Amino acid sequence: MQTAVFANGCFWCTEAVFVGLKGVKSVVPGFAGGTVANPSYEQVCTGKTGHAECLKIEFDPAVISFGDLLSVFFNTHDPTTLNRQGNDVGTQYRSVIFYTSDEQKTQAESLIKEFNDTRAYDKPVVTEVISLEKGMTNGIETVVGFYPAENYHQNYYETHKDAPYCQLVIAPKLDKLQEKFGKLINN
Repeated sequence: MQTAVFANGCFWCTEAVFVGLKGVKSVVPGFAGGTVANPSYEQVCTGKTGHAECLKIEFDPAVISFGDLLSVFFNTHDPTTLNRQGNDVGTQYRSVIFYTSDEQKTQAESLIKEFNDTRAYDKPVVTEVISLEKGMTNGIETVVGFYPAENYHQNYYETHKDAPYCQLVIAPKLDKLQEKFGKLINN
Protein backbone atom coordinates (compact mmCIF):
# COMPACT_ATOMS: atom_id res chain seq x y z
CA MET A 1 0.00 0.00 0.00
CA GLN A 2 1.06 3.57 -0.70
CA THR A 3 -0.20 6.99 0.37
CA ALA A 4 -1.08 10.02 -1.75
CA VAL A 5 -2.12 13.35 -0.23
CA PHE A 6 -3.91 15.84 -2.48
CA ALA A 7 -5.50 19.23 -1.89
CA ASN A 8 -7.81 20.30 -4.69
CA GLY A 9 -10.66 22.24 -3.22
CA CYS A 10 -13.41 21.30 -0.81
CA PHE A 11 -12.70 17.88 0.65
CA TRP A 12 -16.38 16.93 0.55
CA CYS A 13 -16.10 17.04 -3.26
CA THR A 14 -12.70 15.49 -3.60
CA GLU A 15 -13.40 12.61 -1.21
CA ALA A 16 -16.39 11.62 -3.35
CA VAL A 17 -14.13 11.59 -6.44
CA PHE A 18 -11.40 9.33 -5.08
CA VAL A 19 -13.35 6.98 -2.81
CA GLY A 20 -14.85 4.97 -5.68
CA LEU A 21 -11.64 4.31 -7.61
CA LYS A 22 -10.37 0.76 -8.06
CA GLY A 23 -7.37 0.09 -5.83
CA VAL A 24 -8.19 2.91 -3.40
CA LYS A 25 -8.48 1.36 0.06
CA SER A 26 -9.31 4.47 2.08
CA VAL A 27 -9.85 8.21 1.67
CA VAL A 28 -9.67 10.47 4.72
CA PRO A 29 -10.50 14.19 4.51
CA GLY A 30 -8.20 16.39 6.56
CA PHE A 31 -5.68 19.20 6.61
CA ALA A 32 -1.99 19.66 5.77
CA GLY A 33 0.55 22.35 4.95
CA GLY A 34 -0.16 24.78 7.76
CA THR A 35 1.37 26.10 10.95
CA VAL A 36 -1.15 24.82 13.53
CA ALA A 37 -0.98 21.31 14.97
CA ASN A 38 -4.29 19.41 15.09
CA PRO A 39 -6.39 22.21 13.59
CA SER A 40 -10.17 22.23 13.68
CA TYR A 41 -12.30 22.81 10.60
CA GLU A 42 -13.37 26.16 12.05
CA GLN A 43 -9.72 27.21 12.47
CA VAL A 44 -8.83 26.19 8.91
CA CYS A 45 -11.86 28.09 7.54
CA THR A 46 -10.42 31.34 8.88
CA GLY A 47 -7.57 31.04 6.37
CA LYS A 48 -5.09 31.84 9.15
CA THR A 49 -3.69 28.33 9.80
CA GLY A 50 -1.99 27.90 6.43
CA HIS A 51 -3.58 24.47 6.09
CA ALA A 52 -5.28 23.25 2.93
CA GLU A 53 -8.30 20.97 2.92
CA CYS A 54 -6.92 17.73 1.55
CA LEU A 55 -7.29 13.96 1.31
CA LYS A 56 -5.07 11.17 2.52
CA ILE A 57 -5.54 8.36 0.01
CA GLU A 58 -4.30 4.83 0.72
CA PHE A 59 -4.00 2.91 -2.54
CA ASP A 60 -2.68 -0.34 -3.98
CA PRO A 61 -0.16 0.56 -6.72
CA ALA A 62 -0.65 -2.89 -8.27
CA VAL A 63 -4.26 -1.86 -9.06
CA ILE A 64 -4.07 1.92 -9.55
CA SER A 65 -0.89 3.90 -10.15
CA PHE A 66 0.09 7.23 -8.65
CA GLY A 67 0.04 8.49 -12.25
CA ASP A 68 -3.63 7.48 -12.55
CA LEU A 69 -4.39 9.31 -9.31
CA LEU A 70 -2.58 12.39 -10.66
CA SER A 71 -4.70 12.24 -13.83
CA VAL A 72 -7.89 12.15 -11.78
CA PHE A 73 -6.56 14.94 -9.53
CA PHE A 74 -5.77 17.28 -12.44
CA ASN A 75 -9.00 16.51 -14.31
CA THR A 76 -11.39 17.08 -11.41
CA HIS A 77 -10.39 20.60 -10.35
CA ASP A 78 -8.90 23.74 -11.88
CA PRO A 79 -5.15 23.66 -11.13
CA THR A 80 -4.71 27.15 -12.60
CA THR A 81 -6.64 29.09 -9.99
CA LEU A 82 -4.71 30.29 -6.95
CA ASN A 83 -6.44 29.77 -3.61
CA ARG A 84 -9.80 29.05 -5.18
CA GLN A 85 -12.00 26.26 -6.53
CA GLY A 86 -15.35 27.46 -7.86
CA ASN A 87 -17.11 29.47 -5.17
CA ASP A 88 -14.72 28.25 -2.47
CA VAL A 89 -12.10 30.95 -1.94
CA GLY A 90 -9.12 31.02 0.42
CA THR A 91 -5.72 29.44 0.92
CA GLN A 92 -7.44 26.38 2.39
CA TYR A 93 -8.73 25.60 -1.15
CA ARG A 94 -5.38 25.83 -2.94
CA SER A 95 -4.13 23.09 -5.23
CA VAL A 96 -1.32 21.04 -3.63
CA ILE A 97 0.29 17.66 -4.06
CA PHE A 98 1.84 16.69 -0.72
CA TYR A 99 4.30 14.08 -1.93
CA THR A 100 5.29 11.14 0.28
CA SER A 101 8.24 9.91 -1.81
CA ASP A 102 10.84 11.27 -4.20
CA GLU A 103 9.15 9.32 -7.00
CA GLN A 104 5.83 11.09 -6.36
CA LYS A 105 7.62 14.46 -6.33
CA THR A 106 9.33 13.72 -9.66
CA GLN A 107 6.12 12.52 -11.31
CA ALA A 108 4.12 15.52 -10.11
CA GLU A 109 6.74 18.11 -11.08
CA SER A 110 7.25 16.49 -14.50
CA LEU A 111 3.54 16.49 -15.23
CA ILE A 112 3.12 20.12 -14.18
CA LYS A 113 6.11 21.11 -16.35
CA GLU A 114 4.58 19.22 -19.29
CA PHE A 115 1.21 20.98 -18.77
CA ASN A 116 2.88 24.38 -18.67
CA ASP A 117 5.28 23.69 -21.58
CA THR A 118 2.47 22.46 -23.84
CA ARG A 119 0.00 25.06 -22.59
CA ALA A 120 -2.46 22.29 -21.76
CA TYR A 121 -4.47 24.87 -19.80
CA ASP A 122 -5.32 28.48 -20.71
CA LYS A 123 -3.25 29.67 -17.73
CA PRO A 124 -0.18 28.27 -15.94
CA VAL A 125 -0.71 25.44 -13.46
CA VAL A 126 -0.25 26.82 -9.92
CA THR A 127 -0.41 23.49 -8.09
CA GLU A 128 2.23 23.36 -5.36
CA VAL A 129 4.35 20.24 -4.88
CA ILE A 130 5.35 20.02 -1.20
CA SER A 131 6.79 17.32 1.00
CA LEU A 132 4.27 16.06 3.54
CA GLU A 133 7.16 15.19 5.85
CA LYS A 134 9.59 18.10 5.53
CA GLY A 135 7.30 20.85 6.73
CA MET A 136 7.94 23.76 4.32
CA THR A 137 5.33 25.64 2.28
CA ASN A 138 6.58 28.56 0.17
CA GLY A 139 9.59 28.95 2.48
CA ILE A 140 7.47 29.01 5.65
CA GLU A 141 8.04 26.24 8.19
CA THR A 142 4.89 24.21 8.70
CA VAL A 143 3.79 21.52 11.10
CA VAL A 144 4.59 18.16 9.59
CA GLY A 145 2.03 15.68 8.38
CA PHE A 146 -1.64 15.18 7.86
CA TYR A 147 -4.44 15.91 10.35
CA PRO A 148 -7.79 14.13 9.87
CA ALA A 149 -10.87 16.36 9.81
CA GLU A 150 -13.65 15.90 12.32
CA ASN A 151 -15.89 12.82 11.93
CA TYR A 152 -18.81 14.75 10.45
CA HIS A 153 -16.65 15.49 7.37
CA GLN A 154 -15.92 11.81 6.70
CA ASN A 155 -18.03 10.19 3.93
CA TYR A 156 -19.87 13.49 3.51
CA TYR A 157 -21.30 12.86 0.05
CA GLU A 158 -22.49 9.35 0.93
CA THR A 159 -24.38 10.65 3.97
CA HIS A 160 -25.71 13.87 2.38
CA LYS A 161 -26.45 12.99 -1.27
CA ASP A 162 -29.74 14.91 -1.25
CA ALA A 163 -28.23 18.12 0.12
CA PRO A 164 -28.27 20.99 -2.40
CA TYR A 165 -24.46 21.38 -2.31
CA CYS A 166 -24.00 17.70 -3.09
CA GLN A 167 -26.50 17.83 -5.95
CA LEU A 168 -25.20 21.06 -7.48
CA VAL A 169 -21.45 20.68 -7.00
CA ILE A 170 -20.44 17.09 -6.24
CA ALA A 171 -22.83 15.11 -8.48
CA PRO A 172 -21.71 16.89 -11.71
CA LYS A 173 -18.08 16.30 -10.74
CA LEU A 174 -18.83 12.58 -10.34
CA ASP A 175 -20.57 12.52 -13.74
CA LYS A 176 -17.44 14.03 -15.31
CA LEU A 177 -15.30 11.44 -13.50
CA GLN A 178 -17.44 8.59 -14.83
CA GLU A 179 -17.27 9.96 -18.36
CA LYS A 180 -13.51 10.46 -18.40
CA PHE A 181 -12.26 7.73 -16.04
CA GLY A 182 -14.96 5.05 -16.11
CA LYS A 183 -12.36 2.26 -16.39
CA LEU A 184 -10.84 3.31 -13.04
CA ILE A 185 -14.13 3.32 -11.11
CA ASN A 186 -15.49 0.43 -9.06
CA ASN A 187 -18.84 -0.73 -10.35
